[in-house]
Amino acid sequence: MSEEIAASVEELRSNTGADVEMAEGGEAEGSTAGNEGGDLPFAEGGDVAPRISYVTYLTSPIVTLVVGSGESETILTAHQALLAQSPFFADACAAFTDDGSPRQIDLSSEEIDPIGCFLEFLYTGDYFPKKLPGQRILEPDLTLPAVDESGEQLLKHARVYTIAEKFGIEKLKSLASSKIHCVNSTAKGEITYARYIYQYTNADDINVRAPVANFWATRSHTLRAEAEAEFRSLCLEFPQFGYDVLTRVLDEKLKRERNEKLHPAQGSGRKRPRFSNVAV
Repeated sequence: MSEEIAASVEELRSNTGADVEMAEGGEAEGSTAGNEGGDLPFAEGGDVAPRISYVTYLTSPIVTLVVGSGESETILTAHQALLAQSPFFADACAAFTDDGSPRQIDLSSEEIDPIGCFLEFLYTGDYFPKKLPGQRILEPDLTLPAVDESGEQLLKHARVYTIAEKFGIEKLKSLASSKIHCVNSTAKGEITYARYIYQYTNADDINVRAPVANFWATRSHTLRAEAEAEFRSLCLEFPQFGYDVLTRVLDEKLKRERNEKLHPAQGSGRKRPRFSNVAV
């Protein structure tokens, strides 16, 4: 079902003129790997700076990442030069000294899975599951059902998207957004996804939030039948979601009315009812 959100992105792009074009493989078309601070190690270089040897990254100091808290706390490690491609981590690493003090960053408010995907992306340029070349399909994961009924598959990529935004890695944001469109889910799964998006993304987000509203506005008449109680709950929990959907429904109605006025169909005028002359 989320495959159809891609159509909403296209409509949004045409209405706003925003450049959110996705090239095959999930990256923003015309963009370079990495961020304004420089190319990621898996890039082919660019005009900003010469390509840095991958060994240079691997010989940089090791940084400890403390992810989660309590029983869910996990200790991860990564090379500092790789982490520093992110403005978030560059600032954190700038505080380190060479006096032997621990190089440690606290990520106690984060979850292990999206952080793992983030690190996988830093080291390889992608994260599992990957998109199949030339297709809007993800490589199979035998541990997951073919149809995302719970919304967990959608949430996986949505969490990577929000982590990428926090850490300032635009290419990873684009990649995660493109993978969201590859997930086949149910109406209840889409509700779970929409709730997360409206809770954790900015109101002006055009990559994942706006397409959610467009998606529900164009298909709410059928989707509500599958998850009406959940749809009502979402609207009450996030009034902005209900407002966004209603606004798009009304905008589409006005657009149809304008088109009908400009191009009236033959015989479409309202006629007076006919009355029979037969006596009763």
